[in-house]
Formats: sequence, C-alpha cells, structure tokens
Amino acid sequence: MIGNLTAGSLSSMYVAPSTNMDYLVVAGGGGGGWKAGAGGAGGLRSTVTATGGGGVLESALTLALSTNYTVTVGAGGAGATYPNNVTGYSGVDSIFSTITSAGGGGGGSDTDTPTNRRNGVNGGSGGGTCGGGFSGGVGGTGTTNQGFGGGVNKTTSPYNGGGGGGAGVAGDNGSAGGNGGNGVAVSISGSSTYYAGGGGAGADSGTAGSGGSGGGGAGTTAYSGNGTAGTANLGGGGGGGGIVGNGGNGGSGVVILRYLTSFGTITIGAGLTGSTATDGSYKVSTITAGTGNVSWA
Repeated sequence: MIGNLTAGSLSSMYVAPSTNMDYLVVAGGGGGGWKAGAGGAGGLRSTVTATGGGGVLESALTLALSTNYTVTVGAGGAGATYPNNVTGYSGVDSIFSTITSAGGGGGGSDTDTPTNRRNGVNGGSGGGTCGGGFSGGVGGTGTTNQGFGGGVNKTTSPYNGGGGGGAGVAGDNGSAGGNGGNGVAVSISGSSTYYAGGGGAGADSGTAGSGGSGGGGAGTTAYSGNGTAGTANLGGGGGGGGIVGNGGNGGSGVVILRYLTSFGTITIGAGLTGSTATDGSYKVSTITAGTGNVSWA
C-alpha cells in the first residue's frame, strides 16, 4: 500500500508520454496511357505548409511511446502497354496510422471497347483522357483535399491527350498542350520540395505535355515513344505514350514524419526502408518504401 493507493492502481493510472506528430503522406502516382492520356499524381495529405486539393491543412496526430503505428508507402502504377485494351494502372495508397492518401488515377488509352477505357481514372489526382479524335472524353476526378482532376483530350488534329491532375492544380486539357498539373511545395523536411505533380500528355504531333512540378513525367510525340516515368518518392504521374508507345509508370509515394527530438527514438520496423535526420529541435523520419510498423521509445 502506498498512501491510499495500491501499486496496482498506480500502474493502471500510468499514461504513456505522447506528442503531436506532423506528417506528409503522398501516395503512388498513376501510370500513363498509350495515345496518350497522362497519369494523375498520388493524393497528398500534409500538416505542414500546404496540403493537396486546395484543402485546409490536416491536423497533427497525437501519438504515444511504445505503440506500433502502421506505415505503407504506395508504389506507382504501371503505364499501359500498346496495344493492351486498358488504361494506365492507378497508384497504390500510402498510409500512416489513420491517414490514407489515395493512389493517383491512371491515364486513358486509345481503346475502342469499352469506351470508358479512353477516359482518365479517378484517384488521389485524376488521370487525363487519351488523345484519340473522339468527343465526350472525361478526365478522372481527384479526391477532396488530396488532389485535382485530369484534363480532357483535343478532338481535332493533332490529337493531344489530357494532362494528369496534380495535388495543386488540375491537368491541362489537350487543347492547351496537355501539361500535368503542378503539385504542392511542402517544407516538412526542412527545405521546400514539390510533391505530387501530374503527368504530361502525349500528342500526335507538335509539343507533348510537360510533367507538373513535383515529379510528373513528360509525355511524348514520338509515334512509338514511351511516356516518361513519374519520379520515385514524389508521387508523380506517368507521362502519356505515343500512338503505339507505352505510358510512363507512376512514381512511388513517400511518408515523412516530423516530431520533437525530446519525444524519443524511432524504430523503423522490418519491411520498411527509411532514415532519420535532425532539423533543429525536430527529428524528421523519411520512409521511402515498404509496409510495416514504426514506434518510439
């Protein structure tokens, strides 16, 4: 007995120390289509500087010591390969604890059946419509507070595709060159870096779309050319391929965590690849691949 309390009751009253955890969670970007829709960027959620989709900054999470928290870094989606009757593949979601960012939507390909495979795919940011000379194409939609939609194709020659949406801006329509939408700049790691740019669309001729700031891959005008891949760990969308070329792969995402150095030492568990640096009174842990748990002690 300790005063009026037993040792057991003291144990039951113990509350593990906690901290407010800032985060940036970027999903994998979508793959580009062939002829010539571009992939959308991975969804972006952040508590620092800016978040995706023009939304309000996310709220920091309250985390405790000696507790496992799930992390998944989403892979980029594969680009469509000519002449397969598919859109570009969507990126994979990234996860930290209760926060999920949606993978970017794939870009449309010039496939005749079914018609919806010409359209961009919905995602964190939406993919762009393919560059065929048809009307009524639809760009993929973005996810609220994560990213913007993809652009639509130009219906007269040259048949430019629609640019992939970015975390900061929608993808351009083919009539404007099919550029990918820009991502957003986030300073969670101590320097300002753009993440989650949309892929640029391919074009029959003239100028293909450029990738958006934040790792978006460029499109191509080459007849059998391939779209450029989105940048790894930025969540960029893949660029649109040529008439008989392949779409670029989407770039993988990233999870970055910022917390006070006094909180404790992070353990990055098996299955995850990451590193930790010190930025003044904060530590910044950057996780670049895998699925597993993190904890602090």
